[in-house]
Amino acid sequence: MNIAEYIDHTLLKADATGTMVKKICQEAVQYGFASVCVNSGFAELVSGQLSGSKVKTCVVSGFPLGASQTLVKAFEAREAIKRGALEIDMVLNIGALKEGLYGLVEDDIRAVVQAADGKTVKVIFECCLLKDSEKERACEMAVQAGADYVKTSTGFSSGGATLEDVKLLKRTVGKRARVKASGGIRTAEDALAFIEAGADRIGTSSGVSIFKELQNRNQ
Repeated sequence: MNIAEYIDHTLLKADATGTMVKKICQEAVQYGFASVCVNSGFAELVSGQLSGSKVKTCVVSGFPLGASQTLVKAFEAREAIKRGALEIDMVLNIGALKEGLYGLVEDDIRAVVQAADGKTVKVIFECCLLKDSEKERACEMAVQAGADYVKTSTGFSSGGATLEDVKLLKRTVGKRARVKASGGIRTAEDALAFIEAGADRIGTSSGVSIFKELQNRNQ
């Protein structure tokens, strides 16, 4: 297994600069990570930096709260795609889900999927705020709306990824979608455990140290 192929090399902090973004792009190309995941304002910079490589540009939409209007999320996704994004990580409307407004939640996801125009869409649930039944319902809506992945967390709320959540998401979506674990994954042991639990992608800002840790272990 090549751990690099699982990693979305991530920089979503408010104080991220263009210089910092360029650095993680260089690292992603060097180590062969799956993608570089950034806020939408950096879409064009990242796609330019990654041009000619196999590393994908991944951009978030409605991040980190998920409470933006659907038109805003769709616009953000569409503009990111125009600027070279190949993957969109959107935040589900968490409040609407908890209120039982399932039609709104599903339509919100579907609008971003349509705006992405065939590009990969991952739906972020913020599992730490949801009951298991709500996570299962969110999985079903994401699948019905055409999303490619379900994702555990933004890393900006009260908790990150857990093995139990990854197993639940994987069990619910089966082969209909893939699973991304994100939030608080900082070591090789963490990453391997999440992959074993069913994660197809790992969102982390610690991709380089995880890669080096496994490389040293295998020497």
